[in-house]
Amino acid sequence: MKKVYPIIIKQSGKDFLVFVPDMEIYTEGKDEFDAIAMARDAIGLKGIEMEDMNVALPEASTYAGAIALAKKDADENFDFSDGLLTFVDVDFAAYRNKLRNRAVKKNCTIPYWLNEKAEAMGLNFSKVLQNALMEQVGEQN
Repeated sequence: MKKVYPIIIKQSGKDFLVFVPDMEIYTEGKDEFDAIAMARDAIGLKGIEMEDMNVALPEASTYAGAIALAKKDADENFDFSDGLLTFVDVDFAAYRNKLRNRAVKKNCTIPYWLNEKAEAMGLNFSKVLQNALMEQVGEQN
């Protein structure tokens, strides 16, 4: 499922703060590009969480609706309503697949002699472990 959501970016010092009104998400980036990437990532994570909980994804606000939500959210510390409003697209299926295939670090213990022989052969430990695990679980990606 693909959706587009409005985000509002506002610089605060050296940081670029982001508000995603439709999902009540706050994030930040070191520049505008990073802020947009962080918003896309945050929307993707929250959207997948919502899907997993069988909660419908919110419909995207219009420009005026996003500004109204930002004004409603404003407090004495920060007001996003005068920030830069742009839109971010998120492909939730692609995002879920990306997360599913990300690397996860695992520690394992092997005998010293086996380590020596495998290193002498130039084996890639991660690849050998992945192949063995895929054989055990019966899946290939």
